[in-house]
Amino acid sequence: MLKNKNIAPAGSAHNVITAGTIIKGDIKAEEDFRIDGRVEGTIDCAGKVIVGPDAEVIGNIYCNNADLMGKIRGNIEVQETVSLKHQVNLTGEIITKFLDIESGAIFNGVCKMQQ
Repeated sequence: MLKNKNIAPAGSAHNVITAGTIIKGDIKAEEDFRIDGRVEGTIDCAGKVIVGPDAEVIGNIYCNNADLMGKIRGNIEVQETVSLKHQVNLTGEIITKFLDIESGAIFNGVCKMQQ
């Protein structure tokens, strides 16, 4: 019987920018992406983007789904669902199919719903 403890289950791969990390430049990712630090640039992700409550993003985000907290200045284009959590402070335009806004979320901008 083989024992391999280093193999992650399918679908669990993701990228993380931890608190205290600053990225200046564009990011392109095929898997889910979580940001807890600061990003200045475009984020293009084929999966889900999560912006943590203490994160800051200055730039546009393109992805399949998004859970947004923290401070974001830029446009958001999501193929499926954008969730604005109560910790978010977002300034920019949103283009998405579905939008979920929690009580307490701050959103200054416009939203265009696509079919």
